Amino acid sequence: MKDLDTDTLGGLAQQIFDGVRALSRDTAGVSRPAFSSVETETLAWLADFARQNGLHVTEDAGRNLLFSLPQDANATRWTLIGSHVDSVPMGGNYDGLAGVAAGLIVLIRAARSGRRFRKPVKCIAMRGEESAWFGACYLGSKMLTGQLPADELAATHKGDDRPLSAHLQDLGIDTAPLAAHLPICDLSRIDEYLELHIEQGPLLVERDIPAAVVSGIRGNFRHRKIRCIGQAGHSGAVPRAYRHDPVLAFAELMHRLDSTWSHLQQTGDDLVLTSGIVGTDPASHAIARIPDELMFSLDIRSQDAEVLNQMRRYLRAQMDDISRSRGVRFDTGSEVAVAPALMDATIIAGLQDAMQQATGDTFTMASGGGHDAAIFAQAGIPAGMVFVRNRNGSHNPDEAMEIDDFLVGTAVLSTYLEEAP
Repeated sequence: MKDLDTDTLGGLAQQIFDGVRALSRDTAGVSRPAFSSVETETLAWLADFARQNGLHVTEDAGRNLLFSLPQDANATRWTLIGSHVDSVPMGGNYDGLAGVAAGLIVLIRAARSGRRFRKPVKCIAMRGEESAWFGACYLGSKMLTGQLPADELAATHKGDDRPLSAHLQDLGIDTAPLAAHLPICDLSRIDEYLELHIEQGPLLVERDIPAAVVSGIRGNFRHRKIRCIGQAGHSGAVPRAYRHDPVLAFAELMHRLDSTWSHLQQTGDDLVLTSGIVGTDPASHAIARIPDELMFSLDIRSQDAEVLNQMRRYLRAQMDDISRSRGVRFDTGSEVAVAPALMDATIIAGLQDAMQQATGDTFTMASGGGHDAAIFAQAGIPAGMVFVRNRNGSHNPDEAMEIDDFLVGTAVLSTYLEEAP
């Protein structure tokens, strides 16, 4: 039994990335809109590539593609491995696509080397994960698992204002099961779901580690528009004791939240928080004016549901305290929340062992971004993930995954999936 060398596997991977990039170039980076003709052309290219390399290809009810070894085409149960092919507008080429490419490389490696999987393996190339086009994320995996809310089926496209249901019907997808919240695949046939993805933060780069096992996907609660309401005044005429300054109230709140974040991190709890939108009203703000209102967003994430609940209570208590001391008022607006999704403990242990075998070391971390793996986990399917080192973040044209790191990630998956040599 002869394994393929890394040059051969790397060449196949590069062929995938270059071929798909050529189909979806934009003014900057790539654009593969969810449920678009570009996404369809990408899937067609991947189908041709898979067939040329001896794989069986079929399409499911959501117009996603499934790849397998020919002998596993009619398997009754399987491990599902893959990711999505759509991208954000003018995004990077690896977010999502790397997971599909990994599944294809795992299958081709097994086919050409004569290795056998412990159980049948199928790779899925999914549509519609990014929220940029319809304002909701994980649409493809929610459709597969029967978790698509009615408001998301009715969500309109940012370009043409037509609902998602109309775009699906254009592709020949039956929307009746979706409206009834029914899975459009037989979930009982999927033993587990695995996904390779580029890391979207700097941890692996900073620690000089090529890949990692993912322990869980952080849930979050978000307030898109919190208003801190104070009282306008002249910057030179109002003494400190008589000010109702929303800017200083916001600053104090963020300082308290940051201090609590530091404390929780030091005690071993998982937490990240961000205020990505901050500002006073540009129509009325001025250098010599105490603003009457400041608006900000808040995004708080953790793998631990209890930590999220603790932060909810803490946020409200601190807002109430600052309101009393500074004479302001906080209006949080509505909350949008997503539950954390822990990866399956048995799969985590298996991937850690596979990483140890493949690389001589192991590293495990949380995912700050959301992924299709969370949707499968929430549907009751054991799920696991592998991250690959990637510079410059994601959702931008400067994603910089190295093929050598990608091959480390695929080696971890192959070692986990294949029978011991």
